[in-house]
Amino acid sequence: MFEELPLNPTIHNCADFNCGIPALNEYLQRYADQHRKRGISSAYVLVEPNTPERILGYYTLSAAEIDSAPLIKKDRQKLPRYPIPCFRLGRLACRADEQWRGPGKRMLASAIDRCLIARAHVAAYALIADAKNANARDFYAHFGFMQLFGKPMAMYLPLAAMPCFA
Repeated sequence: MFEELPLNPTIHNCADFNCGIPALNEYLQRYADQHRKRGISSAYVLVEPNTPERILGYYTLSAAEIDSAPLIKKDRQKLPRYPIPCFRLGRLACRADEQWRGPGKRMLASAIDRCLIARAHVAAYALIADAKNANARDFYAHFGFMQLFGKPMAMYLPLAAMPCFA
């Protein structure tokens, strides 16, 4: 069984995390806790309860906004022409030795659930994901994310019709 917790560097060993993408490793190791303290983003880690120091994966969430112009036509037609409030999944990464074993899917579902819960209190149209490479873009597309027009690595998932995953 897995546990998803807010990042706590006194418990979770960030230095040991390696997803195979240096920029994602560095973010967790150097910036995630600083960004949390400054209110820039929130980082959540996936761990096993018996080894909470070993991070299996992590993701970050923050507030965001997008212009409606890059959305697909059917979505764009329903929205105003000023910036649309959203949530941003800035990073999602799994340990290299855990990839393709389910943690990514579990963390994505959890991130969507967090956004849906927050959406009950603070309006937001979609969850935006910033894919770091083609594999990540394909991962998000598999779960229904659509590409923002003119931004090949930026994806979005409208939240209005999403069921809770929890």
